[in-house]
Amino acid sequence: MTIGIPKEIKAQENRVGATPSSVELFTAAGHTVLVEQGAGAGSGFSDQAYADAGAKVLNTAAEVYAGADMIYKVKEPLEPEYPLLREGQILFAYLHLAPDLPQINALLNAKVSAVAFETVQLDNGSLPLLAPMSEVAGRMSPQIGATLLQKANDGSGILLGGVPGVAPGHVVIIGAGVVGLGAARIAYGLGARVTVLDINIERLARAGELLPGVETLMSNSANIAAAVEQADLLVGAVLVPGAKAPLLVTEDMVKSMRPGSVIVDVAIDQGGIAETIDRVTSHQDPYFVKHGVVHYSVPNIPGAVPRTSTLALSNVTAPYALTIANKGLEKALREDPALLAGLNTHRGKIACKEVAAAQGLPYEPAVL
Repeated sequence: MTIGIPKEIKAQENRVGATPSSVELFTAAGHTVLVEQGAGAGSGFSDQAYADAGAKVLNTAAEVYAGADMIYKVKEPLEPEYPLLREGQILFAYLHLAPDLPQINALLNAKVSAVAFETVQLDNGSLPLLAPMSEVAGRMSPQIGATLLQKANDGSGILLGGVPGVAPGHVVIIGAGVVGLGAARIAYGLGARVTVLDINIERLARAGELLPGVETLMSNSANIAAAVEQADLLVGAVLVPGAKAPLLVTEDMVKSMRPGSVIVDVAIDQGGIAETIDRVTSHQDPYFVKHGVVHYSVPNIPGAVPRTSTLALSNVTAPYALTIANKGLEKALREDPALLAGLNTHRGKIACKEVAAAQGLPYEPAVL
């Protein structure tokens, strides 16, 4: 199989789909790898390193897409990339399709077989290809929030950890999955007061066991409203695999927050959990202020630390990519239910129930 690794074009996205070490896995197995010139530069991987691993380094994305049976990248294709997709091609990447009708239409029109990292799901419910980036985003969210709380960034001027004689800031985290626990660890380590909410009592128990000083609350509208009102930093960390994130934080709740408080909505790539977040921001222009509250809604948070993120991501995605290359997509899907759960579009049809439901479109299970 010919595997194509294009350069990411999302704003300030410096991750790359595969490291040179991963490329070496593919070439050693007899596959051809096409890498766009400069694709790995933002993560510290030179074109020469890819060439040394056996890849062919091409000048343009168009050349990579034209020659590849499988496009293996990090983020979803953007509008300039839509015409490069073609029928029968495999796309293996983070897609976050549920809130993104233009991308859905582009994949359906091109009849691409799109496998989304974020919906590959094991029998125990875990999301192995999303987990490392969730870890990164979760751990970064208190760091981001602490910076935005500085007065120069329109924040309230609160130091999350406080100092002797002064109370610490209050971090409220909605969701106790990988993102939420990562955020709680860092916020707790900074010395903040931390409250975590979730609908799953087992997750709350785990959070309490791992971080005994963290407060846990059952997630319901009353508890969310009370916690949001007290928050200096609110972290949105809710994920429903493949589906839009639920709107849990209403505009009235945001209005109740103190001026200069901060919302970091890690769930923005699935639509976000805060009603007041009406735009996606970027690393170049990361926040806006509404009702006196600083809103951060960057959908590719791990892109800010591309070296760590690329290494962590390639560690978990490369074995799946190699399986697809070795067996062919349909055989790989038949033999691995976890990978089959990642299939979002196939032969011009939506193959993920949650994506179809999010847009009110027909769902058709893939016939393999």
